[in-house]
Amino acid sequence: MQAVIFCAGRSTRTYPLTVTRPKPLLKIMNKTILEHNLSQLDGLVDEAILIVGFKEEMIREKFKDKYGKIKLNYITQKEVNGTGGALLSAKELLKDRFLVMNGDDLFSRKDIERCLKHDSCVLGKEVDDLSRFGEIVAEKGMIKEIREKPGNKRGIANAGLYVLTKKVFKHDLKKSSRGELEIVDFIKYAKAKLELLKEYWFPITYPWNLLEANEFFLKQIRKDIKGEVEKGATLKGELIVDKGTIIKAGSYIEGPVVIGEDCVIGPNCYIRAHSSIGDGCKVGNAVEIKNSILGDRTSIGHLSYVGDSVLGNDVNFAAGTITANLRHDDRNVRSPVKGDMVDSLRRKLGAIIGDDVHTGINTSIYPGRKIWPGRTTLPGEIVEKDLE
Repeated sequence: MQAVIFCAGRSTRTYPLTVTRPKPLLKIMNKTILEHNLSQLDGLVDEAILIVGFKEEMIREKFKDKYGKIKLNYITQKEVNGTGGALLSAKELLKDRFLVMNGDDLFSRKDIERCLKHDSCVLGKEVDDLSRFGEIVAEKGMIKEIREKPGNKRGIANAGLYVLTKKVFKHDLKKSSRGELEIVDFIKYAKAKLELLKEYWFPITYPWNLLEANEFFLKQIRKDIKGEVEKGATLKGELIVDKGTIIKAGSYIEGPVVIGEDCVIGPNCYIRAHSSIGDGCKVGNAVEIKNSILGDRTSIGHLSYVGDSVLGNDVNFAAGTITANLRHDDRNVRSPVKGDMVDSLRRKLGAIIGDDVHTGINTSIYPGRKIWPGRTTLPGEIVEKDLE
């Protein structure tokens, strides 16, 4: 069995995190989205064809030519012309029946297995709001069509996971109103069954979707302490602390929390539930981390607060840096995306920080604001708007 995984796109809605890396390499619980999906596929498929493009060298370097028992092949999508164009680029490598999935969504092995029981299949999920998704129209369990985002209404969302055969390539695709070749136009020729999702599906459309997925997966961890824990540190709940990490005296950690390799945590810091801390990080004196994701080699040195935030790699927060995560009027936090203020649907949302950002002492960041890679702030600066 083969799988085709779409990894070529340049995601602007997850900026500034994806200015410096492809979205499938964003991390949840210290594990990339692509690693998660490949681990779900291991044992189900023999070969995965990765359709790459934007910063493809990062994906090739990380995964080489094998993941577990899965052989990896790479195809560069030279013209970014939609999901249909991406699938067509793999046509010559495909044998007969194959799986297709978005490389920036997280899928469950059990749902994949259920789809693979059919010759052709589309995975869908019943949702209250279809404004972010394509709508599946089915009759007696068979797919009739998939409509472009129909707006705010209930229905069955297209999860972006398909089982198809090479028969679909007998039909030519025409460009959609968006000027792209759409994979959903192949589906109407596939005589595909509808499978409704029973486990999980996390589409990473916006940066804060990483926090939702991170919380979900952290709730499933079990305690595994490989690092050093000094006397006087307090660890509660389920925690993973990787090798080479030291938890210094006075640190108070409430799981579920994951801490990577070679980190220095404390002394006298407070790490709260649903936080993931990458490799080589520093969390210093009088720092509080809550429900956040920290990339590799990121330093929150002392006297700072990081709440409901996502930080990239090699970020340095100077003393007294505060991420505000709650509006005074208690409404949902809105965040700028491609010129529009988007409702995050979250009452609490902190900052989204790109790689290599350095803040000055006593920097204050408004809820939902973003700082682009390599930017700095002045001592005492208040970040009211995105820093691009």
